[in-house]
Amino acid sequence: LSPWSLVLLPQVSQCQPGFGSESYIFPVSRRDLETGRVLGKVSFEGCAGRKRTAYLSDDTRFKVHTDGVVSVKRPLQLHGHEKSFFIHAWDSASKKHSAKVTVKREGHGHRHHRHTDSSANAQADLLIFPESRPSRKRQKRDWVIPPINCPENERGPFPKPLVQIKSNKATDRDKVFYSITGQGADTPPVGVFIIDRETGWLKVTKPLDREDISHYTLFSHAVSANGVTMEDPMEIIITVSDQNDHKPQFTQSVFTGSIEEGAKPGTSVMQVTATDADDSVNTYNGVINYSILQQIPEQPQSRMFAINSETGVISVIETGLDRETTPNYTLIVQAADLQGKGFATSATAMIEVTDTNDNAPVFDPLTYQATVRENEVGVLVDRLHVTDKDKQGSPAWRVKYEIVRGNEGGFFTITTDPNNNDGLLKTAQGLDFEVQRQFILHVAATNDIPFSVPLPTSTATVTVNVEDVNEAPVFDPPIKSAVVSEDLPVGQQVTSYTARDPDKSQTQTIKYSMGSDPAGWLAIDPENGIITAKLPLDRESSFVVNNTYKAIVLAVDSGQPLATGTGTLLLTLEDVNDNGPVPDPREFYICNQNPVVQLLNIVDPDLPPNTGPFKVDLLHGSSSNWTATVNAQGDILALKLTKYLESGEYSIILQLVDNQGKPQVTTVKAIVCDCDGEARNCEKRAAIAGGLGIPAILGILGGILALLILLLLLLLFVRKRKVVKEPLLLPEDDTRDNVYHYDEEGGGEEDQVGGARKPLLQEGPALGGQRGSPACSWGSALNVSSQRASQGPAPDAGRVASLGAARLTWPGQGHTVGQWHCRALKPGSSRSSRSLG
Repeated sequence: LSPWSLVLLPQVSQCQPGFGSESYIFPVSRRDLETGRVLGKVSFEGCAGRKRTAYLSDDTRFKVHTDGVVSVKRPLQLHGHEKSFFIHAWDSASKKHSAKVTVKREGHGHRHHRHTDSSANAQADLLIFPESRPSRKRQKRDWVIPPINCPENERGPFPKPLVQIKSNKATDRDKVFYSITGQGADTPPVGVFIIDRETGWLKVTKPLDREDISHYTLFSHAVSANGVTMEDPMEIIITVSDQNDHKPQFTQSVFTGSIEEGAKPGTSVMQVTATDADDSVNTYNGVINYSILQQIPEQPQSRMFAINSETGVISVIETGLDRETTPNYTLIVQAADLQGKGFATSATAMIEVTDTNDNAPVFDPLTYQATVRENEVGVLVDRLHVTDKDKQGSPAWRVKYEIVRGNEGGFFTITTDPNNNDGLLKTAQGLDFEVQRQFILHVAATNDIPFSVPLPTSTATVTVNVEDVNEAPVFDPPIKSAVVSEDLPVGQQVTSYTARDPDKSQTQTIKYSMGSDPAGWLAIDPENGIITAKLPLDRESSFVVNNTYKAIVLAVDSGQPLATGTGTLLLTLEDVNDNGPVPDPREFYICNQNPVVQLLNIVDPDLPPNTGPFKVDLLHGSSSNWTATVNAQGDILALKLTKYLESGEYSIILQLVDNQGKPQVTTVKAIVCDCDGEARNCEKRAAIAGGLGIPAILGILGGILALLILLLLLLLFVRKRKVVKEPLLLPEDDTRDNVYHYDEEGGGEEDQVGGARKPLLQEGPALGGQRGSPACSWGSALNVSSQRASQGPAPDAGRVASLGAARLTWPGQGHTVGQWHCRALKPGSSRSSRSLG
């Protein structure tokens, strides 16, 4: 196959500096590259009118001659299929341009084109392909050409030729027809580029816009007259070169920044930014330069700020920024392309000068006079005023006050009023007119933050005069302790507690009285403060805490107005053996079968040695049923039931003796239950039994008897109407006998003989003088009354019994079982009390 060529015929346009192509591919057939081997040639237009250019390779193994020829400088091997590096050149404006060079090894039999030249003088670029290697197979060829530059915004006329594409297979006899595909040809935007199918001229049909599409990728095709593909599709890249058709645009219309007053020259304030849609890489069309057009106000200098032309950073260039003089600046800034020589636009930069502490607070006035009453704490003595030119509310404006002299005793304190920055001078503790009548204070004023520049500190002088007032008497000591015995006799002196009057310049008398005496034990002499015992003292009283009794004593002077001082008296009461030991608790439940030993605590409110160990004795026959012992420590009492007892309540009388021999007789109540072992449910059963006990049973029987009495009275009334001569009732002067029933639980000695009870109902003389008929029936406190008629014979025994039964009554409670007695209620009665028991 013979080599073919591609002829590029660019149109003449304005000079555009740069490489003819953004990338170059140089094919080689071997891996080893020897020194001096020529790889290819690059072209560069510097727009300086020179034919030769100085090039620089970033790979020192390759050399670029001034005519653009690239050769091997040192021997090397291609370890891969290709090796890439960059070549740099500078145009007449000293702007750097770069192109990529790729040395590619022919490993797949491809044939490559070398871009030999590119210029803007209407000479055609020639692509020279190396000779193909012998092979039985047909070699596939690639069309590789550099990008074609086409300026944007061209006037025409259109269509305008760009480049001519030719195939070396085209002859007079074998014609080749050309076509293109791709973006701008048959894909949107369609029809921007066209090609003459016979001549191969590639043309543009309308002005291009780089900001819309910066480059187009097309594929050219070559076919024979009968439609046979003559060449593989060739990629063509058309780069739209930029024209300066856009103005710079600021990213904001107004920029804001701040700088501290007093900032040094060179301090950055803020940055403004602008953009340009034009190309800023290959041309200066999009290269923006910044400048300041105007400064408002022009104080203290007309040019207080400068702007970096490339970055847009605004900095301070002069001294003298003062917020108090000029708090704000307005700058009109400009952005222009073509390095400041092209299109321009403007924006506003607002600069706020922030406050620093460059002004000291100054007192106004410098001296103050004040008067304050003695003994008053936290009162406002005076209000100090300062002025500060710094920004109100800022740390540089807020004032800190300090008393630098005259407050050695810490009598005063000063704070800042957050609303107006005034200093509030107050008393930290009560002043004493008798000790010091005047204070001279020196107060300094600073700010919350340090001064930014050396400044003097302002001070003020405050003279405080102390006003005398009638002060309350002062007890010395304010809390007095005394130790007395709790058996101190009434009327004897406990202690003396006096106060002094701090008003030394006044002659006053002091009267004493008790302010707080919870138990009312003490009395005080109003003249001399001697405290005596008004009532007996008791260490075991609830008013005594930890053996100490607290009382408050008052001292009132005779000044105007009266002033009262208080003192605290703490009496420590020494213990005496005035309390005997007692058991706790004093009541317990116990079973009458296999009873459990009852353990009771022994309590003595006295202090050692007037407490344990304790001793115990049983009194008044309690030892017949119980035993009592004390444990080895002498603080636990053990009671044991020694015999069977009927259920009920029993009193155990015992005597406890403390370690000093003081006895105490105490009664312990034992509730005996019908149970075995530990009396767990004894209390519950006792409550149930109490609900249906003798009173309840008697109440039920009483209701039944009341009904019977009503029936008997009705019969007697009917009988009286039939027999008038025989009166029903007895004479009034007849005696009325009461029968009482005493129920003594536990079986006393009187009614227990040999362990058996005496009968509760016995035969005895009847009311009518006869024996053999019952005197009473079973009940509690039966009252039998019989009355005779004033006339007529005495009724017989049966009659009297029936009459007595008709007058049965039920007096109240509290009678014990065991004895029956009849006694005459009327003095001088012929009947005497008889025992029916």
